[in-house]
Amino acid sequence: MGRAFEFRKERKMKRWGHMARTFTKLGKEITIAVKQGGPDVTGNPRLRALMAEARTEQMPKENIERAIKKATESKQGDFKEVVYEGYGPFGIAYLVETATDNTTRTVANVRSYFTKCGGTLGTSGSVSFMFDHKCVFRIKEKDGMDIEELELEMIDYGVEELFEEEVEDKDGNVSKEICIYGDYPSYGQIQKYIEDNGYELVSGGFERIPNTDLKDVTPEQRATLEKLIGLLEEDEDVTNVYTLMKPEE
Repeated sequence: MGRAFEFRKERKMKRWGHMARTFTKLGKEITIAVKQGGPDVTGNPRLRALMAEARTEQMPKENIERAIKKATESKQGDFKEVVYEGYGPFGIAYLVETATDNTTRTVANVRSYFTKCGGTLGTSGSVSFMFDHKCVFRIKEKDGMDIEELELEMIDYGVEELFEEEVEDKDGNVSKEICIYGDYPSYGQIQKYIEDNGYELVSGGFERIPNTDLKDVTPEQRATLEKLIGLLEEDEDVTNVYTLMKPEE
């Protein structure tokens, strides 16, 4: 297994524990996708993937409709995807992805979280080079599926890593899904392969994978670093937080 598998193992989204936040994040991403590619899912692959994820997360229909309406109403402000970079306490690099309609508010909030925890907000490019930007898809596993054969076939479409993982829903039911990681620019052709070959798409999006060694920290340091992660993740404008802190064993 490669780096994406190790990263994924430590970073499974706690979907049912953070349902309200997941809906907020999906709503913003749907709004951005509609702004960029229009409300017709037929011609908007990013929107199709987000709609599949919304169904998986059991996002209410009215939330989805509200997000689409927000994108089509001219009086509504545009959401922008903005990445902030910085260093938390003990020299640990942080990369923070946001979706915001008010960058002045968002940067002020993000800076305050870093300052409160003894870190500093950095300049663009100060941290991002330590992470590779990848596209990632999740599909339902089919009976009799040969994982190795599928991976070999999808290499020509930009896939770099493919593996199986077990997923537990809010009722405790466990099912198997296939995680597919590829180059950032390969998003469209990987999604097309998935759809053309009849696989059930669970979600499609992007992640940042560390390309350098993660840093060991003490339990006391981890508590402070996780406090900063918590402050960032609770902000409604923040969609993802990535760090170079080594996961707890």
